[in-house]
Amino acid sequence: MIEKTILQNDYVRLEPLDPQHREGLFAASAPEIWQHMPLRVARLEDIDQFIAEAVQAYANGEGVGFAVMDRVTEAVVGSTGFYNYVPQNKRIEIGFTWYTPNSQRSPVNTSCKFLLLQHAFEILDVNRVEFKTDSLNLRSRRALARLGATEEGTLRAHVVQPDGRLRHSVYFSILKTEWPAIRGRLSEFLAR
Repeated sequence: MIEKTILQNDYVRLEPLDPQHREGLFAASAPEIWQHMPLRVARLEDIDQFIAEAVQAYANGEGVGFAVMDRVTEAVVGSTGFYNYVPQNKRIEIGFTWYTPNSQRSPVNTSCKFLLLQHAFEILDVNRVEFKTDSLNLRSRRALARLGATEEGTLRAHVVQPDGRLRHSVYFSILKTEWPAIRGRLSEFLAR
């Protein structure tokens, strides 16, 4: 089981998702965020469901969701988390990542990925971190490639989106043997 913990650096603090984050998450939400996600947030109750599912994943030992807090403003700027944890196979997924439009193209995503990857490889001692994204989400695909993740392939008609569209999911991964070089690159990005 993954222990709930707070992860932080100079830019962000990742707090385990909790009902106290509901208004902040809803305020950070924008319609364009949900275009490529397998969920939609239009009402505060949608955030309640999102939090409830993250809490259930934790109770099942499958992961932990985080609220992403901006360290300067102390505002919630999005969410990310660990999911699909399979300890016997030493793998985990980083997913359900989204940020308010004002935080995109800032150090937020790099900071979050650095903290999560560091925790996955150095604390949880996994061999593999997985990511998946909608094949149409070019921004996400470019960001994962920029991190140093390897694109592995596409699962066709993988997810039925809320609007009924069949989403093709593109899988990426980072292996433990690749982490030292990626850690160095991400550290350089954050130092700039």
